[in-house]
Amino acid sequence: MVIQPAKTERPRHFVFVLLPNFSMLSFACAIEAFRISNRMAERELYSWTLAAEGGETVQCSSGITYQVDQDLEETNRDDTVLLCGGIGIQESSTKRLLNWIRREARRGVTLGGLCTAAYTLAKAGLLDGKKATIHWENHDSFLEEFQEVDLTKSVFVIDGNRITTAGGTSSIDLMLKIIAQDHGEDLASLTADQLIYSSIRTDQDTQRLSIPTRIGVRHPKLSAVIRKMEQNIEEPISPSVLAQEVAMSTRQLERLFRRYLNRSPKRYYMEIRLSKARNLLMQTDMSVINVALACGFASPSHFSKCYRAHYNTTPYRERGTQTTR
Repeated sequence: MVIQPAKTERPRHFVFVLLPNFSMLSFACAIEAFRISNRMAERELYSWTLAAEGGETVQCSSGITYQVDQDLEETNRDDTVLLCGGIGIQESSTKRLLNWIRREARRGVTLGGLCTAAYTLAKAGLLDGKKATIHWENHDSFLEEFQEVDLTKSVFVIDGNRITTAGGTSSIDLMLKIIAQDHGEDLASLTADQLIYSSIRTDQDTQRLSIPTRIGVRHPKLSAVIRKMEQNIEEPISPSVLAQEVAMSTRQLERLFRRYLNRSPKRYYMEIRLSKARNLLMQTDMSVINVALACGFASPSHFSKCYRAHYNTTPYRERGTQTTR
């Protein structure tokens, strides 16, 4: 089936702003969805321009260099601007970039962030009071820094004239949603088929695999306890209370964790907390003591001892290494 919209319809234009070390996958998924929809419709429904600070070249996280079309220039009011983020988003969110997107926002332009670029929008104050999402690895640090944003774990979020995605293949889901809204479900389905994309996600789907899939074990009580652990990092719950909540004895819970995960509930809980701590150390400017408190440690010394035992370095050295990078 070929989709042919009215001949008088103008292409919808997108400006992709490539930030240094952007995710090529997230960007390519978006571009390919539009390219294929144009091909299926046998007409240019979508057009795009590549922009970057400096207006010349920009390198993605895998080391490939892209030639862009323009610098950070004023866009048309009916354009959609999508920032493409990736690694080191804090450094990529320069003062000039922030000022530019604020100006575009004041003109009423629709602004979006792919992958980690929700950070840039939030840093500019453009997500205050809005629903948004970001790659799960940046979720904890984002929550700590931008409490005015209603952060979700959705694959993508469209809230008025603000758009955010979780990164990776979630760009496909977002673009299929846009294509369906603009030109109907048939064209979106044809585009998905061409992409060999058989399971289209919506903004109601979450970005991470389910707990049973992640741990490779389908045990409802074990999953319930791990979910409870992940939801209570700042104020950890004792193993005895966790056991009571799933109608087990502490000894039974201990055996369950030993059997399926080869570690105690206490050890597993500690690893979850230390993983969050490492993310906060790497991605925020929070002090070590505030990171410790956010991850349920009563003192920096205890935090440092546990961190060193697990990662073979101290939180202070980890922070120093990240600063050097």
